[in-house]
Amino acid sequence: MKWFNAEKGFGFIAVDGGQDVFVHYSAIQMDGYKSLDEGQRVSFEVVQGEKGPQADAVRSA
Repeated sequence: MKWFNAEKGFGFIAVDGGQDVFVHYSAIQMDGYKSLDEGQRVSFEVVQGEKGPQADAVRSA
């Protein structure tokens, strides 16, 4: 996880050897409060969003 703003509900995932990917809280698959921590390792799928690639089915790795 590169960074995530819990108040705004979005952030960016740093992809090894690639372009950062946008992530919205609605794509996080976990119970309770959906938030991610800087430096946290996650697994996800990349889908095409309105403004480019974004993460979907995000879960802790």
